[in-house]
Amino acid sequence: MTIEILDESGTGIDVKHLAQLSRFVMDAMRVHPLAELCIKAVDEATITELNEKWMDKEGPTDVLAFPMDELRPGLVDEEPEEGVLGDIMLCPQIAAAQGEAAGHGTLAEIELLTTHGILHLLGYDHAEPEEHAEMFGLQDQLLAEWRSR
Repeated sequence: MTIEILDESGTGIDVKHLAQLSRFVMDAMRVHPLAELCIKAVDEATITELNEKWMDKEGPTDVLAFPMDELRPGLVDEEPEEGVLGDIMLCPQIAAAQGEAAGHGTLAEIELLTTHGILHLLGYDHAEPEEHAEMFGLQDQLLAEWRSR
């Protein structure tokens, strides 16, 4: 897998940790071993601009996912499809505020947002109650497995 992590946020995120988490999630979701993922940590002004431009929403957000080749999770009895998974933009400043409010800190929130972004790249959504339950259940399961290693 090619996982590129760019820190343009000025916060000094742990790039190696994020790459390890991303690889873990992609492996657990049976993403092709040659798939490509790019994660970019950006500041609040940049995420606000991206959110307004691409999502038609005002103000900053915590994470944005831009799928490329519409890859889906691999099935146990099938070879996963090769391609570019996509790009994730996340904002560590927003993650810090959300992590503090949730009581689990910045790193845990960045892990959550990264996992959430990868699931969006794999076609998961949370617009409908059933989708929300499935996506957030899977996200919680992946994070629990990651943290219990």
